[in-house]
Amino acid sequence: MAFRIHDSVVRGEIDNRVKGIVRGKIWVEGRAEPVGLELKGNAWPDLAGCLLTFVNPQKRIAHAHLDSLNPVQRGSIGDLTASRKVRVFDVALQEALDMIHRKEKPPEHMANSLYLEWFSEANGRVVIESADYELTMSAPEWRLTPEEEAGRAKQAAAGMEDFMGRLTEAIQQQQRGQKDPDEEWNEHDYEKFLKESDARTDKYMELLDKYGDSDEAEAKIAKEMGWVREDQTEEELEEERMSIEEINAICEAAANEPPPEPDPHREGIDWIRTKDGDLCHPLQHRCFESAIKFLKQAEDSGHGKLQDKDLDQFLFEFETTGAKLAGALNGLARGEGFADAAFTVAYLKRALDHLHKAQAGLEAVAPKKLLPEKMVAEARKELFEIREGILRLMDEFRRRE
Repeated sequence: MAFRIHDSVVRGEIDNRVKGIVRGKIWVEGRAEPVGLELKGNAWPDLAGCLLTFVNPQKRIAHAHLDSLNPVQRGSIGDLTASRKVRVFDVALQEALDMIHRKEKPPEHMANSLYLEWFSEANGRVVIESADYELTMSAPEWRLTPEEEAGRAKQAAAGMEDFMGRLTEAIQQQQRGQKDPDEEWNEHDYEKFLKESDARTDKYMELLDKYGDSDEAEAKIAKEMGWVREDQTEEELEEERMSIEEINAICEAAANEPPPEPDPHREGIDWIRTKDGDLCHPLQHRCFESAIKFLKQAEDSGHGKLQDKDLDQFLFEFETTGAKLAGALNGLARGEGFADAAFTVAYLKRALDHLHKAQAGLEAVAPKKLLPEKMVAEARKELFEIREGILRLMDEFRRRE
């Protein structure tokens, strides 16, 4: 995904008074020296030829990976404007989220947002986007001609296209050497397949982040993802839409079918029923509940996520481990039968990788004394026992291959 740093910004200045060049300085939370910008290209007409300064009046939150942001950002400008239209809630964010959870529509209005995007040689696509910043803009020293504006738009699109090309290459790299689907796959084949899926997801999420979810954006994303051909006719597209409607009808019918019942003799082994009545695998449920418990304990001790990068890693990777275990095991828990054993092992490996990252985060945060020693000891023990549970399941599924 794009490297989004708007929550970390303290203040900044963007200078496009020299045609074809955007220079700037951005002060971010936790760094004494500003990040420098040396970018080729021009801003949108509203900022072209201007010096823009901005201040973030909100509480700053240091990005978990801010230390990887190169101190000098060289590359090309994408879209740079102070007039990007966005929807802004009229109530506090948490109140808006609570309303959405209750299936209510929060009050909102359209507002102008600062949108600063560039394509960095060191960090890929970097974005600063906020409707909360306080902006000050000088009078323009020059203006774009219609021809120059067309060139600006073309250059920005080329930057995005080049960035997408690198994501496409990542997909193609994972495709190389993959077995034919009709052949028998082992866990390593599935690992490569899952990496390809990750690369496709990265590309899709990047496109969604850039273009949004309008009808026009959906068409653009579908084309970029290769879901439609360049030469497809309207009639062919309509046939595909009809087939999607048929698929949706089939899915709806399947949703109305009574769910399969799990094997009662495997209760406590392959499945348990939660207090909410859901079916899940015991190890996945334990991991999920533990992650939530330690997050709450961290918040109660005054240290939630996004306060310390190592603490954030411990909490985030622990939660992610639970999500990966759900993908690997909860189909089994729901009585849907066994997935391919090799596929399950490959998925469990992914969960194990995230758990190891959670362990590394915990060990890095322990000497900082941010968390009570008792909590650290309990979390360390819990992570170790969940790790042992994953390894036992991997051995069990390998015997089924």
